[in-house]
Amino acid sequence: MSVPPRYRARSRVDVSGEESRAKAVAVATELFALTGFKGTSVAAVAARTGLSQSGLLHHFPSKAALLTAVLEERDRQDGDFLAGSAGPPLGWAAFDALGALVARNSTRPHLVGLFVRLAAEATEPAHPAHGWVQEHYFGLRRWLTDAVHAGQARGEIAQEAPVGSLVRMTIAVVDGLQQQWLLHPDEMSMTAEFEAFTATLRARWGR
Repeated sequence: MSVPPRYRARSRVDVSGEESRAKAVAVATELFALTGFKGTSVAAVAARTGLSQSGLLHHFPSKAALLTAVLEERDRQDGDFLAGSAGPPLGWAAFDALGALVARNSTRPHLVGLFVRLAAEATEPAHPAHGWVQEHYFGLRRWLTDAVHAGQARGEIAQEAPVGSLVRMTIAVVDGLQQQWLLHPDEMSMTAEFEAFTATLRARWGR
């Protein structure tokens, strides 16, 4: 799960300037999803990218920097999808946008797996993705908090709605659905389950 562009931290690695960088990020995304951070070598990414190992390290000075670029590119793509052309959705529209992203992720199990594994591993402060995970959830909480407040201001969401609880619960539901879906993809629909959750929220706190 990601956030609209205005709620993302500034990218620390610019992957947009050269085709070789963009290709390396695409290759690394695939390999990290298949074999994890520890199981992916810089040499393997370089070979599939068509670069020498030193050439890859010129663009990304470490495997951690490459991982950061992968995560930030994923955030950029998903954030642009969420925001569309009208800017970050607020009010109940934010929950609808999340539902659309959940549906999109249902077609991308390798990216869902990458996020679930890394998010769990990166709770350790020493993990190279630890800072990204912290920023990711900070931006997500800020966006959904603004969304609920905007909904209250518009009269869409009840004034007495517990904003913090709604935000944390929504994030927990999305993350939990992703993990369960990876384990049993044929036994559940993330999209249907999230739609049922948001329907419950609207029934309780909608106006």
